[in-house]
Amino acid sequence: MLLTIDVGNTTIALGVFDGNKLKKRYSIPTNSGKFNYFLKKIFKSHRINEAIVSSVVPKAAKTIEKGLGRFLKKPALILGRGVKVPIKNLYRFPKQVGQDRLVNAFAAVNLYGAPAIVVDFGTAITFDVISRKEEYLGGMILPGLRISFEALNERTALLPKIQLERPKEFIGKDTKSSMLSGIVYGFSALTDDLTERIKKKIGKTARVIGTGGNIDLINSYCSNFDAIDKDLTLKGLNLIYHL
Repeated sequence: MLLTIDVGNTTIALGVFDGNKLKKRYSIPTNSGKFNYFLKKIFKSHRINEAIVSSVVPKAAKTIEKGLGRFLKKPALILGRGVKVPIKNLYRFPKQVGQDRLVNAFAAVNLYGAPAIVVDFGTAITFDVISRKEEYLGGMILPGLRISFEALNERTALLPKIQLERPKEFIGKDTKSSMLSGIVYGFSALTDDLTERIKKKIGKTARVIGTGGNIDLINSYCSNFDAIDKDLTLKGLNLIYHL
């Protein structure tokens, strides 16, 4: 079995694959300090003999690689270190693209076809654009939903710190409902508009795939998603490993 690990700024996602089938998914906070504890439980529950890692947090990646070394008989594959995502990268400065974004693009092409737009609602919101020729063209980076709430609280005198949840009304009748409505409906409208604009650039047949930790919440308010795949990155890592 293969263990795929996607290290994000907020969450570490782990997937156990048997061939192309995702058998089990795990998720832990990146800064929890309990990765080795979870890793021990995972290896006790599954016969894992291989692993592949994608990380946007260098410090966490080192800890994970060291932890994996205790359980695996051979080194884990680390994206960006001797292993590249097999997609043509047309970014002006290719090394600036996060490995997770390239993995998502590669997974989208292989699972949903090209052209494609991947919208990842994670700590940041990213739009990744793949051409009809299956080339990574680039994309957009925006502040995530939680970051936006935190910014409103930290940079204003009277706006409170609130939890991310579904707005109960479109037109807010108090401060909390106004903030929820503004962020959730605002970012959903932004998503629909940007995906339409991108389609005009790369083709109206482009598939729009949503992923990321907050995709289930925002999906209800968007109209342009063709598919929702919360495990897109993990599936991409599995595809890359077997290549």
